[in-house]
Amino acid sequence: MGLLHKVAGRDQGQADRLLRLGRGLFSLIFIVLAACSQAPGNKTYDPRRVNFSAELNPMFESQLYPSLILGLNQTQGELGEQLAPFTVSVTAPANNTLLRVVVDSSLFNYVTTFEEILPHKGETYTFHPSLHWKYDLLSTLRQSRPLDLTFTCYINDEQVMTKNLHLQLRTVNECPLSFRSGNGRIDTRWLFAAYVNEDHPYIEDILTEILSQGIVKRISGYQNGTKVAREQVFAVWYYALNRGIAYSSISCTSNPSSSTNVQHIRFFDQVYNSRQANCIDACVFFASILRKIGLRPVIFVEPCHAYLGYYTDKKRDSKIELLETTITAWVNFPELEKSLDSDGVLTEEGFSKVSKYLSEKQRKDYLDGKMSFEELKVNVAHTLFTQANNYDMETYRKNKKNFEDPENASYQQLDIEKLRQVVAPLMSGM
Repeated sequence: MGLLHKVAGRDQGQADRLLRLGRGLFSLIFIVLAACSQAPGNKTYDPRRVNFSAELNPMFESQLYPSLILGLNQTQGELGEQLAPFTVSVTAPANNTLLRVVVDSSLFNYVTTFEEILPHKGETYTFHPSLHWKYDLLSTLRQSRPLDLTFTCYINDEQVMTKNLHLQLRTVNECPLSFRSGNGRIDTRWLFAAYVNEDHPYIEDILTEILSQGIVKRISGYQNGTKVAREQVFAVWYYALNRGIAYSSISCTSNPSSSTNVQHIRFFDQVYNSRQANCIDACVFFASILRKIGLRPVIFVEPCHAYLGYYTDKKRDSKIELLETTITAWVNFPELEKSLDSDGVLTEEGFSKVSKYLSEKQRKDYLDGKMSFEELKVNVAHTLFTQANNYDMETYRKNKKNFEDPENASYQQLDIEKLRQVVAPLMSGM
């Protein structure tokens, strides 16, 4: 029994030593695993010293405008920086550190990576990263909706901080007119040019319809002089009357911002399909077609109104003709056609709606059967076209100096050809 007791005691001692060794190894492994599981960024860099921030342009008041994103997607320089949606800033924790900011994907943007070298330790750097947007989806956004974006900061490949932004994405029809900035305002009504879309696919078919009207034999822009250029504008005018575009004022939006002036603008296809337009809607509709046929439209913007102009030839200092586009709503040709009797002649009520736009001789010729309904429409259209040319002439002459003053933001002369260097046409979003 003594020998057995000694052997058992020796075995117990070895077991205890193995147990202590095992506990030591377990503790070592735990420490190593714990060290490995720690985020490298948290271990190497203090987020408080890096001081990473990401924010939406404070002028926007948490509202993000697809019209600005799409219209200025190729714009660089001071304007692009001033209206850049996002700003990130970071303090360099060491000399020549690598900053990487990753913006997670959302329904409207792809994952975006932005990288810069921060040369000097302790200096704070500010950047305006451009997100990789899903432009086709932004162009179809006709209903405002929330958007959450996550910005993650890496220093020398080590994650340091994450910032989340909760925004309201506005509809693409919302055009910001101006933003409050400090004690002043930044005017952005030049963004009207983005709604002029000379590339819209509808226009090819429209030009075919215009040629079928017989007003002009071909589309030639300025190639055949001022007279032919004006005839082409009238042909577009006559087309709009035949389309039956009525006046309809829609300008209000659900935008809660108290410091941003915003207006709802219909797209080209919306005007075409709904046959409704207010002053600016009609201007961008006409300007889109005029741009397509090679003419140079100008949109004149006053405090409470907009009307169209166009250069009579391709020279920079050529004469400008005016066109009050809302006058197309004075007569609705499709509705007028419904007033024809079984013999294709206007009823007395229908004729009374247009007789004031005819000369005495023209009225007599029509009543005597010497003028067809189509000829009547052309004569009415010419009268309305002349009135549309003259309607805004007095106010234009009165405010000509204001339009030419670059410091007067209340009066803007928007030359679409010049603005194309800065503002791209918005996609139709059909």
